Amino acid sequence: MAPGVERIDWAAPWLQPWQARGEPLAAALQAPGVPVHAALSAAPAPVRFVPQSDLPEGQAYEQFIWDTRCVPTRDNLHDFFNGLVWLEFPQAKRRINELQAQAIAQDGVGAVRGPLRDALTVFDENGALLQAPAALWQALRARDWQRLFIELRPLWAEARLLLFGHALLEKLVSPRKPMVAHVYQAPQAIKSIAALDGWLAQAMQPQPWDTKPFAPLPVLGVPGWWPGNEAPEFYADAQVFRPPR
Repeated sequence: MAPGVERIDWAAPWLQPWQARGEPLAAALQAPGVPVHAALSAAPAPVRFVPQSDLPEGQAYEQFIWDTRCVPTRDNLHDFFNGLVWLEFPQAKRRINELQAQAIAQDGVGAVRGPLRDALTVFDENGALLQAPAALWQALRARDWQRLFIELRPLWAEARLLLFGHALLEKLVSPRKPMVAHVYQAPQAIKSIAALDGWLAQAMQPQPWDTKPFAPLPVLGVPGWWPGNEAPEFYADAQVFRPPR
């Protein structure tokens, strides 16, 4: 069992796209003696989930996954959400792993990741996809929080923010105002997660991804995601809603 799985609130707005698949898996994990890798393995996936002990000492995690199509999995919330993303975004996760393995083959593991591996890791851990009208994207890139969340608030009815990063999903089990996603722009016309998965896998190219083409977005500022943001002063906190550099 993954400690803390019982605290997941599947009714939270950011978990609604994940609820149909995630809630039954979380329920299975609450049975005595069921490890995370076993619960995840009950669903079809392009990889197998195996105990963390299957990862040979000294071998890079990403390289092991690429070579074996096996994902070492610990009994914690972090790896539970990682597995859930593999199930929902199999093509994108496989593409991330492919690019990571290529970078390792070219540069070695090293003490410091290169720019592409760093960008892939940032998105894998903390990324999100935003489908939104152009005006919202312009305000987000400008970090014009007043315009983004107050003046253009009605436009959020035409937007969808879909979380991808498994560390971000884990952190939001205990939501706090400063939590920020690294957001990548997705076309509004794509409606299903399966279609988004295919599009994202194709969009992940060494260039421009090695430039980290993401925008920071405090996720609890999204209208409808947190009761406190109904008050305009919620966005006056400059420690969270930081002005442009």
